[in-house]
Amino acid sequence: MKSIVIGSGFGGIAAALRLKAKNHDVTLIEKQNDLGGRARVFKKNGFTFDGGPTVITAPYLINELFELFGKNPKNYIELVSLNTWYRFIFEDGNKFDYSGNEDEMKNQIEKINKDDVKGYEQLVKFTKKIFDKGFIELSDVPFDKPLFMMKQFPTLINLKSYKSVYSLVSSYIKNEKLRRVLSMHPLLVGGNPFTTTSIYGLILYLEKKWGIHYSMGGTGNIIKGLEKLMLEEKIKILKNSEVTNINFDQNKIKSIIINNHKELEANNVICNADPPSVYEKLLVNKKTNIFFNWKKKRMDYSMGLFVYYFGTKKVYEEVEHHTIKFGNKYKEHLEDIFDKKKLNNDISYYLHRPSATDKSMAPEGNDCFYVLVPVPNNQSNINWSVEGDKFKNLVIDKLEKSLLPDLRENIVEDFYLTPDYFEKELNTKYGSGFSIQPKFSQSAYFRFHNKSEVYDGLYFVGAGTHPGAGVPGVLSSAKVLDKIL
Repeated sequence: MKSIVIGSGFGGIAAALRLKAKNHDVTLIEKQNDLGGRARVFKKNGFTFDGGPTVITAPYLINELFELFGKNPKNYIELVSLNTWYRFIFEDGNKFDYSGNEDEMKNQIEKINKDDVKGYEQLVKFTKKIFDKGFIELSDVPFDKPLFMMKQFPTLINLKSYKSVYSLVSSYIKNEKLRRVLSMHPLLVGGNPFTTTSIYGLILYLEKKWGIHYSMGGTGNIIKGLEKLMLEEKIKILKNSEVTNINFDQNKIKSIIINNHKELEANNVICNADPPSVYEKLLVNKKTNIFFNWKKKRMDYSMGLFVYYFGTKKVYEEVEHHTIKFGNKYKEHLEDIFDKKKLNNDISYYLHRPSATDKSMAPEGNDCFYVLVPVPNNQSNINWSVEGDKFKNLVIDKLEKSLLPDLRENIVEDFYLTPDYFEKELNTKYGSGFSIQPKFSQSAYFRFHNKSEVYDGLYFVGAGTHPGAGVPGVLSSAKVLDKIL
């Protein structure tokens, strides 16, 4: 059985390995000169910058890929657990250290609002119920039959999936600061907490179940370890190879075309590429399916990302590994990003400082960072060649004011990526950072299916298909594929 995997993000690599374990003849094809997709790595003058995901949860999903072949993951990667998961900083300067230490969590909650301690305990219990159903039971199950989806409705209604994450949290928590802290998880997978189905409240419990981890050497070292495993298992890897067409014969996938000229035949094509881009750009002689075309047109896409990478000659010892800084406004700011598609100076951001845990990420005596700022996707028509430098300077100003004093004069290496990078280099529709939004109407059966609704032999893994974005999500999508094929 010849299987071709397009794209080498976590989902694509996991799919390639799972198919190889089933004795498929597997070829992995990557447009770039390195593997990883959103998780690729940038190296600049001794600094190592992870391109994308930096929060590692549910590490067993990564370990499973090595164990499929009887290999010990510790011979390939080194994962360490973090004590402080996120430090939240509010506009008034107050801080909240979020962790797996429940006593510390409750102490901090009590200082902010004593009445919310009990609500927090109840919220955690309720998110465990969502987690047991949404993650343990359904995250690696195919959702390609409407009847199967309908069978889930009574439980989903019982779990209040009609509510948003923010609404669910607010039903237990009264303080606005704590509501922000406990409802921010959808932003990690491209969703607006005010519109994302409360099913994604399961992330809160998922973190508590397995903790938050960091890969020594960066997330890129996980990709490196998995690449080594693929080569050992004789998976063919083609880099600098862009798939420009997918061919089919009477609705059955037949072959792919690389770089407009080289043809490779296949029984199955598994796309780790963004589903809408595959359907709109790669399929010649497109088959018409009225219902599917309607479904595709009505999709809402995740926000874009402005990611500023920088190294400093000053070491900022007081800054945690993961910091989330809220602006003054929360709901209004998210409305600007997701609905009005306009930039706002009152930004919130996530700051990653891997050198807090891993000194190898920066030259000696230096510090390494990236700051990720949610921005509108390219439906906004923002001209990033004009706005990019302005926005970078706004970000530096905000960082200097709240976290990194004298930052501008201490930067020795920097660059940034905008939604244009995601659209042009990673082929995501509208330059979205996480494909489609995780709203209820775009979850499970209502996402792009893991097995194509239109073509025989075409499959999907990754952020745009079930169960969704985030490292656990895309790794689980390869487990769904495992059950389909």
